[in-house]
Amino acid sequence: MATAIRMRSLADPPVAGAAAAEAAVQPASLRNVEEVMTPPLAIKRHDVGGAPPMAPAIAQPAMGARLLGRLRTQLGSLALSVLSIGLLLGFWYLGTEYRWDFYIRFTNVPTPGEVYTEFMGLIGSAKFQANIGISLGRIMLGFCIATGLGVLLGLLCGRYALLKGLLFPALEVLRPIPAIAWVPISIMLWPTTETSIVFITFIGAFFPILLNTLHGVAAVDPVLIRAARCLGAGEVALMTRVILPGALPHIFTGLAVGMGVAWVSLIAAEMISGQFGVGYFTWEAYSLIEYPHIVIGMLVIGVLGLLCSGGIRLLSRLVMPWQRVGTKENA
Repeated sequence: MATAIRMRSLADPPVAGAAAAEAAVQPASLRNVEEVMTPPLAIKRHDVGGAPPMAPAIAQPAMGARLLGRLRTQLGSLALSVLSIGLLLGFWYLGTEYRWDFYIRFTNVPTPGEVYTEFMGLIGSAKFQANIGISLGRIMLGFCIATGLGVLLGLLCGRYALLKGLLFPALEVLRPIPAIAWVPISIMLWPTTETSIVFITFIGAFFPILLNTLHGVAAVDPVLIRAARCLGAGEVALMTRVILPGALPHIFTGLAVGMGVAWVSLIAAEMISGQFGVGYFTWEAYSLIEYPHIVIGMLVIGVLGLLCSGGIRLLSRLVMPWQRVGTKENA
């Protein structure tokens, strides 16, 4: 027994020596591994060891260069926009100042100075402000109804072939009819002039939204639908979490196009059958030979349409943040 204990005690030092040798060899092997590691792994290794991190020092210049590049892009885009508007105003000024008359006649067109003077006199007018407010109320009401109904029918018709076969042929017959052609029948259909104007605005925005929603549903990857089915998604979850998000880019394209057509339809309806609104104001100015007011009405329509389209683009960025991230990565 004592002999066995003595032999064991003599065997212990070599084992300890082997462990020490292994511990001595291990750092060298780690150093060899560290030499062939990629830079991100090497940074993590140094961070664990307590060395000062190198990532922030490298990231700060890159972030500054990125911000500088973005600022240059924005300034370049702003400069081009200013140049474009300046060229338009310059052409207008030269044509009215020298009264050009080469097929296009500027003899009766007011100058930019006359339009500005008349606008400063109108901007405080309660009647002018009421006309703008009435047109905005009509466009928002008609466009919101068209958005709700167009997106809903587009999703359902795009998802269910039976419903599309039942509704789409009738809608295709009505779609080519211009909004202005609906004015006489809408006056007969609806009890008030206000309702008929909102209906014409709705007609102008409805069909672009419907068609783009249909194309958006058709463009959804079938693999995503099958994957959602395999994960147990029901029809409502499939529609709200897979098909609707997948179709959103096409839907917002339809909203942008529909907003432009809605403004065209609204102004036509106000000119023909309205008694208030920017379209009626513009047509009344033509009837009373108030030429600066015609240009003011046109410019107000353009600015309001631009603001509405900008609102749609802003909403699309809020609803679809993943597209903005993808655009940045591609850039």
